[in-house]
Amino acid sequence: MKEFKSRAAGFIFLLVVYAAAAGIGVAVYRVLNGSALLRLLLADVAATVFIFLVSVIVKNPSVYDPYWSVAPVVILALLIPARSGWQTGNVLLFICVAYWGIRLTANWAYTFRGLGVCDWRYEMLAQRSGAWFPLVSLFGIMLFPTIVVFLCLLPAMDYLESGGVNALTCSGFAVCLLATTLQLVSDMQLHRFQRTAPGRGMIIRTGLWKYARHPNYLGEILMWWGICLVMLSVRPAHWFLCAGALVNTLLFLFISIPMAEKRLAGYKEGFPAYRSETNMLLPLPLLRAGKSRGLYEA
Repeated sequence: MKEFKSRAAGFIFLLVVYAAAAGIGVAVYRVLNGSALLRLLLADVAATVFIFLVSVIVKNPSVYDPYWSVAPVVILALLIPARSGWQTGNVLLFICVAYWGIRLTANWAYTFRGLGVCDWRYEMLAQRSGAWFPLVSLFGIMLFPTIVVFLCLLPAMDYLESGGVNALTCSGFAVCLLATTLQLVSDMQLHRFQRTAPGRGMIIRTGLWKYARHPNYLGEILMWWGICLVMLSVRPAHWFLCAGALVNTLLFLFISIPMAEKRLAGYKEGFPAYRSETNMLLPLPLLRAGKSRGLYEA
């Protein structure tokens, strides 16, 4: 569909597509009977399947890219009235998730170049999977992240049963706000560098990126642990709901970051040296003592 490959036309097209996806999700949620949680999950899946079908039509799975920053905001907006209502704690929680969603969506919009451009990871998967790619796209690129984000959101949905606020709750909100601001600042620094760098092979070594190779990923990880802290502050017995944040963290540590760094090593000048001199996630001076690894070095 060549008519949607320009940036402006792509935005308009996706705006219509996501409005339709939201309508489908809301309709499924309202039509079904049973627990609100199950209805939300099925609505989330239905909207994801719709996005997948659109991606098949336009031949670009990147249609899904803004989905996981939009869905949590819609889910909470639907669920809050059905739980304890728009009381103070729930409003603060919604603000934190909306801030995260708006920032992530805005970053996607800034980097969006039209439906003629596809994420490099999807192109790699398409080459490797061949005729099986539609299934890989549906289950791997779309449904799997949808489920992971839903799991990450479970503590937030559980918190809505109470909506109480104490000192630990406020600490959780602070972590969420700090995490999203960390993402915002690191992305702004990266975009500024990309506009002024003399070549694609240059490595950013300024701002937060001077001390960490992936400060934006750290923000994404911390966001969901902040949500867990909010939930644990009023429902500590439900600690098992933090499994989503754990899965999210492990995906970054063992899949997303290694995959990204393998690609960066292919065209960034001096990347091995940069990797050895810079923390993986924490934007702090490298701690050499004991050759600490984990969050410091990959």
